[in-house]
Amino acid sequence: MFNTNDLKTGMTIQMDGNIFTVLETGHVKPGKGAAFVTAKLKNLRTGSIIEERFNAGTKVEAARIEKRDMQYLYEMNDIYYFMNMETYDQIELNVSSLGDDAKFLKENLIVSITSYEGEVIGISLPDKIEYQVTHSEPAVKGNTSSGAMKDATLENGMTIKVPLFIEEGETILVTTKDGKYASRA
Repeated sequence: MFNTNDLKTGMTIQMDGNIFTVLETGHVKPGKGAAFVTAKLKNLRTGSIIEERFNAGTKVEAARIEKRDMQYLYEMNDIYYFMNMETYDQIELNVSSLGDDAKFLKENLIVSITSYEGEVIGISLPDKIEYQVTHSEPAVKGNTSSGAMKDATLENGMTIKVPLFIEEGETILVTTKDGKYASRA
Protein backbone atom coordinates (compact mmCIF):
# COMPACT_ATOMS: atom_id res chain seq x y z
CA MET A 1 0.00 0.00 0.00
CA PHE A 2 1.18 3.48 -0.75
CA ASN A 3 -0.17 7.00 -0.85
CA THR A 4 -1.71 8.33 -4.11
CA ASN A 5 0.50 11.42 -3.73
CA ASP A 6 3.42 9.09 -4.56
CA LEU A 7 1.92 7.79 -7.86
CA LYS A 8 4.42 7.99 -10.69
CA THR A 9 4.34 7.10 -14.39
CA GLY A 10 5.17 3.42 -14.96
CA MET A 11 3.97 2.16 -11.56
CA THR A 12 1.51 -0.71 -11.44
CA ILE A 13 -1.41 -0.71 -9.02
CA GLN A 14 -4.25 -3.03 -8.09
CA MET A 15 -7.71 -1.49 -7.94
CA ASP A 16 -11.23 -2.95 -8.12
CA GLY A 17 -9.81 -6.42 -8.87
CA ASN A 18 -7.86 -5.19 -11.91
CA ILE A 19 -4.22 -4.37 -12.55
CA PHE A 20 -3.34 -0.97 -13.98
CA THR A 21 -0.17 0.73 -15.09
CA VAL A 22 0.06 4.48 -14.51
CA LEU A 23 0.43 6.41 -17.78
CA GLU A 24 0.15 9.98 -16.41
CA THR A 25 -0.42 11.67 -13.07
CA GLY A 26 -1.31 15.17 -11.96
CA HIS A 27 -1.65 16.83 -8.57
CA VAL A 28 -4.43 19.41 -8.31
CA LYS A 29 -4.81 21.81 -5.40
CA PRO A 30 -7.90 23.91 -6.04
CA GLY A 31 -8.31 27.21 -4.26
CA LYS A 32 -11.30 25.81 -2.45
CA GLY A 33 -11.64 22.26 -1.21
CA ALA A 34 -9.25 19.37 -0.73
CA ALA A 35 -6.35 18.53 -3.04
CA PHE A 36 -6.68 15.52 -5.34
CA VAL A 37 -4.61 13.40 -7.67
CA THR A 38 -5.64 12.59 -11.26
CA ALA A 39 -4.24 9.58 -13.06
CA LYS A 40 -4.54 8.09 -16.51
CA LEU A 41 -4.46 4.30 -16.05
CA LYS A 42 -4.16 1.43 -18.51
CA ASN A 43 -5.83 -1.86 -17.62
CA LEU A 44 -3.20 -4.54 -18.24
CA ARG A 45 -5.79 -7.27 -18.81
CA THR A 46 -8.07 -5.49 -21.28
CA GLY A 47 -5.84 -2.69 -22.63
CA SER A 48 -8.52 -0.06 -21.93
CA ILE A 49 -7.46 3.35 -20.63
CA ILE A 50 -9.37 5.17 -17.89
CA GLU A 51 -9.06 8.49 -16.05
CA GLU A 52 -9.26 8.19 -12.27
CA ARG A 53 -9.45 10.84 -9.57
CA PHE A 54 -8.17 10.10 -6.06
CA ASN A 55 -8.46 12.23 -2.94
CA ALA A 56 -4.98 13.28 -1.83
CA GLY A 57 -3.61 10.86 0.74
CA THR A 58 -5.80 7.92 -0.33
CA LYS A 59 -4.04 4.56 -0.16
CA VAL A 60 -3.74 2.29 -3.21
CA GLU A 61 -2.30 -1.19 -3.39
CA ALA A 62 0.84 -1.80 -5.43
CA ALA A 63 0.70 -4.68 -7.92
CA ARG A 64 3.93 -6.61 -8.20
CA ILE A 65 4.26 -7.70 -11.80
CA GLU A 66 7.05 -9.86 -13.15
CA LYS A 67 8.68 -9.53 -16.55
CA ARG A 68 10.63 -12.45 -17.97
CA ASP A 69 12.35 -12.78 -21.31
CA MET A 70 11.12 -15.88 -23.10
CA GLN A 71 11.72 -17.40 -26.52
CA TYR A 72 8.81 -17.95 -28.90
CA LEU A 73 8.92 -21.56 -30.13
CA TYR A 74 5.92 -22.31 -32.38
CA GLU A 75 2.16 -22.10 -32.89
CA MET A 76 -0.25 -25.02 -33.17
CA ASN A 77 -4.07 -24.76 -33.29
CA ASP A 78 -4.04 -21.09 -32.18
CA ILE A 79 -1.91 -21.94 -29.13
CA TYR A 80 1.47 -20.20 -28.97
CA TYR A 81 4.36 -21.83 -27.08
CA PHE A 82 7.08 -19.87 -25.25
CA MET A 83 10.13 -21.14 -23.34
CA ASN A 84 11.98 -19.70 -20.36
CA MET A 85 15.61 -19.85 -21.53
CA GLU A 86 17.01 -20.29 -18.00
CA THR A 87 14.75 -23.06 -16.67
CA TYR A 88 13.49 -24.45 -20.02
CA ASP A 89 9.93 -24.30 -18.65
CA GLN A 90 7.31 -23.74 -21.33
CA ILE A 91 4.07 -21.76 -21.22
CA GLU A 92 1.15 -21.77 -23.64
CA LEU A 93 -0.82 -18.68 -24.62
CA ASN A 94 -3.92 -18.67 -26.80
CA VAL A 95 -4.30 -16.29 -29.72
CA SER A 96 -6.93 -14.19 -27.92
CA SER A 97 -4.53 -13.32 -25.08
CA LEU A 98 -1.89 -12.14 -27.58
CA GLY A 99 -4.18 -10.00 -29.72
CA ASP A 100 -2.50 -8.19 -32.64
CA ASP A 101 0.98 -9.04 -31.32
CA ALA A 102 0.55 -12.62 -32.60
CA LYS A 103 1.08 -11.57 -36.23
CA PHE A 104 4.63 -10.36 -35.43
CA LEU A 105 5.84 -13.61 -33.85
CA LYS A 106 8.48 -15.69 -35.59
CA GLU A 107 10.39 -18.71 -34.33
CA ASN A 108 13.19 -18.00 -31.80
CA LEU A 109 12.06 -14.40 -31.23
CA ILE A 110 12.78 -13.18 -27.68
CA VAL A 111 9.78 -11.44 -26.07
CA SER A 112 9.12 -10.12 -22.57
CA ILE A 113 6.24 -11.93 -20.83
CA THR A 114 4.43 -9.89 -18.16
CA SER A 115 2.72 -11.83 -15.37
CA TYR A 116 0.91 -11.06 -12.13
CA GLU A 117 0.74 -13.75 -9.43
CA GLY A 118 1.31 -16.46 -12.06
CA GLU A 119 -1.32 -15.08 -14.50
CA VAL A 120 0.16 -14.00 -17.84
CA ILE A 121 -1.27 -10.58 -18.66
CA GLY A 122 0.63 -9.75 -21.83
CA ILE A 123 3.76 -9.81 -23.94
CA SER A 124 6.09 -7.02 -25.02
CA LEU A 125 7.66 -7.27 -28.44
CA PRO A 126 10.95 -5.65 -29.46
CA ASP A 127 10.47 -2.22 -31.14
CA LYS A 128 11.73 -3.58 -34.47
CA ILE A 129 11.98 -7.14 -35.76
CA GLU A 130 14.03 -8.51 -38.67
CA TYR A 131 12.13 -10.45 -41.33
CA GLN A 132 13.19 -11.98 -44.61
CA VAL A 133 11.17 -11.01 -47.68
CA THR A 134 9.85 -14.26 -49.20
CA HIS A 135 7.91 -12.71 -52.09
CA SER A 136 8.02 -9.32 -53.76
CA GLU A 137 6.90 -8.08 -57.16
CA PRO A 138 9.72 -6.73 -59.33
CA ALA A 139 9.88 -2.94 -59.56
CA VAL A 140 8.23 -1.57 -62.71
CA LYS A 141 10.60 0.56 -64.75
CA GLY A 142 9.44 4.16 -64.86
CA ASN A 143 7.41 3.81 -61.66
CA THR A 144 9.96 5.70 -59.61
CA SER A 145 7.90 8.51 -58.17
CA SER A 146 9.06 9.70 -54.78
CA GLY A 147 7.99 7.31 -52.05
CA ALA A 148 6.58 4.61 -54.36
CA MET A 149 5.77 1.39 -52.50
CA LYS A 150 4.93 -2.22 -53.39
CA ASP A 151 3.61 -5.25 -51.50
CA ALA A 152 6.04 -7.75 -49.97
CA THR A 153 5.29 -11.01 -48.16
CA LEU A 154 7.48 -11.76 -45.13
CA GLU A 155 8.68 -15.07 -43.70
CA ASN A 156 5.88 -15.07 -41.10
CA GLY A 157 3.20 -14.65 -43.81
CA MET A 158 2.54 -10.96 -43.11
CA THR A 159 2.18 -8.64 -46.14
CA ILE A 160 3.44 -5.06 -45.85
CA LYS A 161 4.31 -2.14 -48.11
CA VAL A 162 8.03 -1.72 -48.89
CA PRO A 163 10.01 0.65 -51.15
CA LEU A 164 10.49 -0.44 -54.79
CA PHE A 165 14.20 -1.25 -54.30
CA ILE A 166 13.51 -4.09 -51.81
CA GLU A 167 14.07 -7.47 -53.50
CA GLU A 168 12.95 -11.00 -52.67
CA GLY A 169 15.38 -12.64 -50.20
CA GLU A 170 16.42 -9.39 -48.50
CA THR A 171 16.17 -8.91 -44.74
CA ILE A 172 14.27 -5.85 -43.54
CA LEU A 173 13.28 -4.27 -40.21
CA VAL A 174 9.58 -3.85 -39.39
CA THR A 175 8.31 -1.69 -36.51
CA THR A 176 5.99 -3.58 -34.17
CA LYS A 177 4.13 -0.42 -33.12
CA ASP A 178 2.51 0.06 -36.54
CA GLY A 179 3.65 -2.93 -38.64
CA LYS A 180 5.41 -0.75 -41.24
CA TYR A 181 8.73 -1.05 -43.06
CA ALA A 182 11.54 0.69 -41.16
CA SER A 183 14.74 -0.07 -43.10
CA ARG A 184 16.99 -2.73 -44.50
CA ALA A 185 18.56 -4.86 -41.78
